[in-house]
Amino acid sequence: MTRLPKKIQDGLDALSEQGNVLCDASKFDEAIQRWSAALELLPEPRVDWEAYTWLCASIGDAQYQLEEFEAARQSFFDALNGPGGQENPFVHYRLGQSQVSLGDEEHGVASLLKAYMLDGEEIFDEDDEGEKYLQMLRDRKLVG
Repeated sequence: MTRLPKKIQDGLDALSEQGNVLCDASKFDEAIQRWSAALELLPEPRVDWEAYTWLCASIGDAQYQLEEFEAARQSFFDALNGPGGQENPFVHYRLGQSQVSLGDEEHGVASLLKAYMLDGEEIFDEDDEGEKYLQMLRDRKLVG
């Protein structure tokens, strides 16, 4: 993958950092706006850029925090299609949580299992709700 032109990279960095600061302050709607604006800066096809993956995952995480689970699920599906998305345990983890929250336990458990296979229990340990989701895998005898 070629590098982004400096002007685009600088704009992307600024909007991404603004989004991070807003997210840390629990201003999730505003963070989503910044990250969405950053996505718009990416040259087409946007899905080919590494930034696409982490911006979609960031948007999905903020949507999850807002309990906008359908939107979060779509954002994480988008992130899976970007570079490195399939290998990103966080994308699978939050996708699984979103799916379970929408009542789609079958697909949710599959996504949570992928997160476990990529990162073990660590990704579950880092989240306040992690034990609940790890127990779902244990109850199905998918992990020890």
